[in-house]
Amino acid sequence: MIVVAALLWLLTAVFVTVTVLPLSNSHLWWIRAMDFPRAQYVVAILPVLAVCLAFGFPGRWVVVALLLACLAWQVSRILPYTPIWPKEIRLAPEAAGAISVMSLNVLRENERYGDVIAAVQAEDPDILFLMEINDAWEQALEPLLAQYPSVLRHAKDNHYGLIAATRLPVHDLRIEYLTTDPTPTAFGELEAPGGQVFRFVGLHPQPPVPGVDTKERDAQLVYSARFARDSDVPVIVMGDFNAVVWSDVTRRFKRIGQYLDPRIGRGLLPSFDANHPILRFPIDQLYVTPDIAVVSFARGPYVGSDHFPMVARLRIDPELAATLNRAPDGVDSAELERLSEIVEKHRLELKAIDRTPR
Repeated sequence: MIVVAALLWLLTAVFVTVTVLPLSNSHLWWIRAMDFPRAQYVVAILPVLAVCLAFGFPGRWVVVALLLACLAWQVSRILPYTPIWPKEIRLAPEAAGAISVMSLNVLRENERYGDVIAAVQAEDPDILFLMEINDAWEQALEPLLAQYPSVLRHAKDNHYGLIAATRLPVHDLRIEYLTTDPTPTAFGELEAPGGQVFRFVGLHPQPPVPGVDTKERDAQLVYSARFARDSDVPVIVMGDFNAVVWSDVTRRFKRIGQYLDPRIGRGLLPSFDANHPILRFPIDQLYVTPDIAVVSFARGPYVGSDHFPMVARLRIDPELAATLNRAPDGVDSAELERLSEIVEKHRLELKAIDRTPR
């Protein structure tokens, strides 16, 4: 019994640690990595809690109280991304003029080019955003890209190359560096079939891994949220955020940009790691402004990458969207001031290295 009690205390200490440390503002990679497996924490806490309730040992009720507190906090973070939560976005009916979008981190080392091409051809997206593109991937995809009138190519050999392709009329399509590290962003102003102009932003910031803390990632996401919304036109943001939907930085991105998330009230749709059915997290995101109606949002098939494709059909129809979309969460003045300071500081850092967006 002593051994069991010691093990339960140890496990409780672990759960308290992974619950409390992410509450800090630390950018340390190993702390921010604790944001990811919140659903897995819930699954792991439940049997430990059951054992504590079944066996008596010194300090049992302290352990139970700590476990219940950890469980409540973890559940509170993932609950909005379950079907029992009210939806932010009610789906619109299919109609002429709807556009399809698709994003996929192909995984640079993945050589299943045919599977990726087949998945893209099956979806036939009007806007295609691909990440981790190097020269080999660009060459393999050339027959597919030839089907698109406008293609933005930016192959790199550092896991941050990208391709953005569209068959929609293009007003602007370019690469922006919204961070001081070598992670490009695809930026476009496009025209929907009905003539409405909208913005598309494709993001792929760095993940929290050994040697890479999240200060740049977080600043990039906050800055890009403000940068993308610097107009009155609708905005679509897609990509591999390398941050889970319930993390503070993605919630902040959503608030500052006044975006809506089709996952809320609908389900997690974990997109990474496609090779591990248990350790999967929702890090490939789609955000839209309230003037965009969502027809569908789904996860695509396995294509050999560690990410699943994410696909959606959208209607750039502000009047329709107003009847289907909930108003975005507001930003209080204190938070807005703090975020504005982050944005301005980041802008000056970009200006110092001549990367201020045009």
